[in-house]
Amino acid sequence: MKLYDLTLSGNCYKVRLLAALAGIPLEIVPVDFLGGEHKRPPLIELNPWGELPILVDGEVVLRDSQAILVYLARRYAGEAWLPGDPAAMAEVVQWLSTAANEVQNGPGAARLVDKFGYALDKADTLRRAARILPLIEARLADHDWLALDRPTIADCAVLPYVALAPEGGVSLGDVPHIRAWIARVKALPGFAPMPGV
Repeated sequence: MKLYDLTLSGNCYKVRLLAALAGIPLEIVPVDFLGGEHKRPPLIELNPWGELPILVDGEVVLRDSQAILVYLARRYAGEAWLPGDPAAMAEVVQWLSTAANEVQNGPGAARLVDKFGYALDKADTLRRAARILPLIEARLADHDWLALDRPTIADCAVLPYVALAPEGGVSLGDVPHIRAWIARVKALPGFAPMPGV
C-alpha cells in the first residue's frame, strides 16, 4: 500500500498519523510538490484534482485525507478508530467535516499564507480560526477526545492544522484544553511526529 506524500502537508500527516497509531504499514512515496510532480502523469492520472495525499491499495485509489482515513480505519483498524454503529460513526464523521471545512479554512489556511506564501485573505483565515478554536476548546473542556471518549480518526483529522496553527500566526495560548489534547495525542503508543507537531 502506497501513500503519495508531502512531509509538510497536514493532510498527508493525518494519514501517516492514523497508520502509525493503528499499526497500518504504509510505503511512503515522497512527491516533488514544488516541482509539480503531482500535476503530471502518473500522479495526475491517480488524482485528477492534482492534490495530495493519494493512497493506492491494490486496485483502490483514493484522494482526500478524510476519505483515506475512513478507508484505512474500516479496512484495517476496525471498530476502534471508526465504529460501524450509525450514531457513533456520525459522531466521528462530523469532526471529519469540521477538519475539512472550519479547521482547513481557518488555522490551516492561515498557515498556508504565512509559511508558504499563498495569496489568501489572511484576515478571513484568522476570523475563521477565532470561531472554530473556541468551539473545539469547549468540547475538550469536558472530553479527553473529540468523539466517543476515545481516540478515533476524528482526532487524526483535526489535530494537524490545529497543532500547526502557530505557524499561521494563530496562538494556542488561550486554549489550554486544546493544548492538553495535543499532548494526549502525542502520548499515544505509536505516535509519529511531523515538523511543527
